[in-house]
Amino acid sequence: MPITDFLERNAKIYPNDVALVEVNPERQPDKNLTWREYNLIETAAESDKYRREITWRDFDIKANRFANLLFTRGIKKGDKVAILLMNCLEWLPIYFGILKTGAIVVPMNYRYSSDEIKYCLELADVRMLVFGPEFTERISALEGKMPMIDNLFFVGKKNETPHFADNYAEMVYYCSSTVPPVEISDEDDGAIYFSSGTTGFPKAILHRHRALVHSCYAEQSHHGQTKDDVFLCIPPLYHTGAKMHWFGSLLTGGRAVLLRGVSPEWVLQTVSDEHATIVWLLVPWAQDILDAIDSGEIDLSEHRLDAWRLMHVGAQPVPPSLIKRWKLRFPNHDYDTNYGLSESIGPGCVHLGIENIHKVGAIGKAGYGWKTMIVDDEGNQVPPGKVGELAVKGDGVMKCYYKNPEATEEILKDGWLLTGDMAKADEDGFIYLVDRKKDVIISGGENIYPVQIEDYLRAHELIKDVAVIGLPDKRLGEIAAAIIEIKPGCKLSVEDIDEFCLGLPKYKRPRKIIFASVPRNPTGKIEKPLLRQKYCGVSLVEAQTSS
Repeated sequence: MPITDFLERNAKIYPNDVALVEVNPERQPDKNLTWREYNLIETAAESDKYRREITWRDFDIKANRFANLLFTRGIKKGDKVAILLMNCLEWLPIYFGILKTGAIVVPMNYRYSSDEIKYCLELADVRMLVFGPEFTERISALEGKMPMIDNLFFVGKKNETPHFADNYAEMVYYCSSTVPPVEISDEDDGAIYFSSGTTGFPKAILHRHRALVHSCYAEQSHHGQTKDDVFLCIPPLYHTGAKMHWFGSLLTGGRAVLLRGVSPEWVLQTVSDEHATIVWLLVPWAQDILDAIDSGEIDLSEHRLDAWRLMHVGAQPVPPSLIKRWKLRFPNHDYDTNYGLSESIGPGCVHLGIENIHKVGAIGKAGYGWKTMIVDDEGNQVPPGKVGELAVKGDGVMKCYYKNPEATEEILKDGWLLTGDMAKADEDGFIYLVDRKKDVIISGGENIYPVQIEDYLRAHELIKDVAVIGLPDKRLGEIAAAIIEIKPGCKLSVEDIDEFCLGLPKYKRPRKIIFASVPRNPTGKIEKPLLRQKYCGVSLVEAQTSS
């Protein structure tokens, strides 16, 4: 069955139950809106509301209407349609509308620059793009440079619709709400997500409907969602992590809340107001909540948190000390962590389990429907305690890197997906990550690619050489540090580098600048193990593990 069947089932069984809520704390909480009321609003001022909601019936109707709109624009089974939106009430109905046509949905990272957007649209052969007001300037810069795009749909206020796009709400309102007559099977292609290696050039990861469906069952199995659970979703929906955790709510017909903000006060207030039972956090957000409580900025007695039963963390290594602090403040919470990657349809291929909190620090064992193996460079399984590369196998493994058979062959071996992460298993079979095989820096759950920063800095006329590595950081997991070798006779300051890096997206700017020589081996490769040994305080053996 395709994943769209779950939505249609919920619309029939729970038509009037709320499926999704959008909460935007920056707006005024003077009036809540249902989806239907929102669609009838004409004035921009009235559409800026603190809270909006949609039922399962209206969710399915909106998905059907967008699917039928796409049909009128020539979209057919196998075409690609991209989404470039911040989290909002429209996001998931648009996602499922694309799937209902048999087309392949292509979620886009909201951090992408104009050039990155164009690159990914071309790489994935995208024919149509749906975007929000936050991206108008970036899309406008590409006007006339995207001949492959047939139509653009703008999700926002009617009076802000750019001249080169159609307004989404205006277009779908008059489209048929009937279920599109398209046959979709488990083996049909469903979605393309983007990933990247240390080169920084995104790869297009193609997943079948089978993988999307598998993630629903895996998530519900791991966290025991029921119809009564309320999932608070904070991370961006373009990411496999957030969406695949929500798939547990899709499977059970439970309610989910999309919170547009990450401040501790907003998180706890939304948990309180919406009676959230499950919250998925990134490490920095969990630390910020604890720090706000410890400092007295937040008084827990002012919030109704009795419904909250589970806090789980993912997207980066989790410090055991964080969970110990969390359990002191929230002793009745279950805790869990999931490991995954976009190539394995997001989180869950390795799963700790709420019953294994005594193993905090481990990422867990094979998740529901998954197999794991730690292998050496020849693909042979290594014994417990020995470091090797983690490999996973299951229905959630990607079909391929789209249009990249060479990269696909490198990562897929007889159905096993090589994760690129170095790991070891203890005597009980629990897996611990040791380091990443490649040089990707994960900071606050976001991937940072050193080569992109290195290439940018090398454009500075006074820089001779540069290397970027990750340094440990209590809050973000890692931060990017730039080791800069200045040309002889020249001078540069940290302030000079900070000013030069203003041309980079904020999350890519190095947070630490070190002026020193950059070591290279005889073949010209930067000796990053030596740099990690010097600046990260790890042994050379540990540093070399990640190279």
